Amino acid sequence: MLRLASLLVALYVFWILMSGYFTAFLLSAGFGSALAVAWFARRMYALDHEAHPSHLPPRAVTYLPWLIKEIWKAGIDVSRIILDPRLPISPTLVRFKPGQETTVGLVTHANSITLTPGTITVQAGRDEFLVHGLTQAGAEGCVDSEMDRRVRALEGST
Repeated sequence: MLRLASLLVALYVFWILMSGYFTAFLLSAGFGSALAVAWFARRMYALDHEAHPSHLPPRAVTYLPWLIKEIWKAGIDVSRIILDPRLPISPTLVRFKPGQETTVGLVTHANSITLTPGTITVQAGRDEFLVHGLTQAGAEGCVDSEMDRRVRALEGST
C-alpha cells in the first residue's frame, strides 16, 4: 500500500511539474490520470521493490549532489584535455566487478559512469563492467571507486 501511495504522489507531482497549469479541472484530471496509472500498475503486479524503488529517494538526497559535483569536475577535466594542443588522450578499456547487489544498483552505477564525461559503460553485467575511458587514469578511476561505494550505499548494500 505504501508503494501504491508513493507512486500516486510521484505521478501526480510529475503531472503538476510538467503541466505548469493550476486550474481545478487540470489538477483533478492529473490526479485522476495518476490514480488510473497507479491502479493499473497495481493490477499488473508491477509495484515491487525493483519496479518502484520507493526506498531510494531518501538516500538519493546525498548521492545526487555528489554525482552532480563529479560530473562537473569530470567535465572540466575533459575540457582541459580537449583544449590542450597536445591532446593528451590515452583511450583505455577496463574491466572490473561492480559491488552492487540489485539490478537497480547495477543500472544506477552503469548510468552514473556514462553520465560522467570522459567515461562510458560499454558493457554492464552482474559479474563485470567494461568501461571505456578517454584517458587511462579516468578509466582506471572507475575500478573500486568512490562511485561504486556510494551506489552500494544508495541501494542499501553493506
